[in-house]
Order: sequence, then C-alpha cells, then structure tokens
Amino acid sequence: MTTTVARTVPRPGPVTTTVTEPYWKCAADGELWLQRCEDCGRCQHYPAGMCRSCWSENLDWIRAAGTGTVWTFTVVGKPGHPAWAQDTPYVLALVELDEGPRMMTNIVGCDPATVHVGQRVRLAPPTAGSEQPPLQFHPDIPLPRS
Repeated sequence: MTTTVARTVPRPGPVTTTVTEPYWKCAADGELWLQRCEDCGRCQHYPAGMCRSCWSENLDWIRAAGTGTVWTFTVVGKPGHPAWAQDTPYVLALVELDEGPRMMTNIVGCDPATVHVGQRVRLAPPTAGSEQPPLQFHPDIPLPRS
C-alpha cells in the first residue's frame, strides 16, 4: 500500500537568534548577506558572534555576489523529512561562494543528473509565495556572445 504525503506536513523553518536574525531577514527577501571580519577581512557563513579565523568580535555584514561553485552535492531521493517528499529528487549541495565560505543549499532549475562538482551557480530569484527555502542556486549559464 502506497501512501502519499500531502503538503499538510509543515516545513521546518529557521531557528533565529540575535546573531542570525539579520541573515534570515535578508534571506526572506532573496538576498544573501555574509559576515565579514573588520580585522582580518575574512567572510564567514553561518553567522556567529566572532570571526572563525581570528576570533575578533568586530564583524560587519556585506551583500554577497550570489555566485559560487558546486563543491560537492548529492541527489536526494528519500528526504529526511516528510515535508520534502513531493520534491524528490532534489539536489542538496555545498556551494563555495566567491567570497570564500561554503554554504549548504539546493540547486534548482535543472535536471539533477546534470549537476556536477565545479559547476558555476548563481542565486536563484525567490519565488513569491513559495514554501521553498529562500536561498537556492541554479546553474550559471553564460549568456551567448553577440
């Protein structure tokens, strides 16, 4: 007997803290912001109370370019939570952002079989009213030269 999980299972959302709240507010608007250490200049993701490189608490926020490279990935056929069952298969990837840090995300807008390590990706525009995680990436297809 096969049962279908309808979208009645709510999707887990982010757990915000005073440190992560600015990140999640920007993410809800489809923008990727990173913390940047004012002392050593390194960018970091996920937000923290101090720099992971030099332990400085002198952190500021910068808007990321929204581009990066697939560092590693997997195609999920059986999700770890029933709320994503209808979306399988989907690509869960670790993307190395051009600013340096790596972040977990989804690669959307393509056949999962075409995703590969080293692939250039770009932040996908948010879909209004979507239940999808706010920051997803899609393949960065170069525009034809004219």
